[in-house]
Amino acid sequence: MEFILMDIKDWKSCLHLQMLQLFLLFMSFSLAVEALHAFVQDESEHKHYLNVSAATNLFVNLIGVWFFRNYARINLAYRNAEDMNCHSVFLHVLTDSIRSAGLILASWLLSIGVENAEVLCLGLVSVAVFTLVLPLFRATGGILLQMAPPSIPTTAFSKCLRQISAREDVLEVSQARFWELVPGRVIGSLSMQVKKGVDDRPILEFVHRLYHDFGVQDLTVQIDYA
Repeated sequence: MEFILMDIKDWKSCLHLQMLQLFLLFMSFSLAVEALHAFVQDESEHKHYLNVSAATNLFVNLIGVWFFRNYARINLAYRNAEDMNCHSVFLHVLTDSIRSAGLILASWLLSIGVENAEVLCLGLVSVAVFTLVLPLFRATGGILLQMAPPSIPTTAFSKCLRQISAREDVLEVSQARFWELVPGRVIGSLSMQVKKGVDDRPILEFVHRLYHDFGVQDLTVQIDYA
């Protein structure tokens, strides 16, 4: 029961992360719309009193980026839920830093007479935020939608099915499904039809050992006799 409660807690954490990634993606779309609006309306003016606030915010965020520097890769292999949490925090701080840097850059470009500087900077920030957040958004979405685990190739699952079906006492293998409950924890289920009167313990041990070697931690097997 303790492990089940832990997994539920981690799954809820993934849901919260998905909401955070949605917020960051919507922020990138909002910046893109704002840039388009500024271009259409020709409103490339900047409030220079915001520079001090932007510079302070950038400095604080860079400290956070340094603190979470071990999670700096965009496509990070998540071994557990903690890795995904820390990577999410890193990306959140990094995107906020990019936004502050874009604000400072726009002010400088306007000061030297560059037209549509605000449009250019908002567009670049929007693309950067979207590019950074999308991989984590896809990873958390894959967990919540119970998609096939990316850590195990599909050829491995096909190989397991062939080895199980090749056993003399196994008549059919069906409804095989595998997904990540939380990062680093792959679970699955399948149904088998075996000959009536056969001792199913050796078959179950073989199946569990086979999938465990490929990284499936929990497996539910339903056996029917024919």
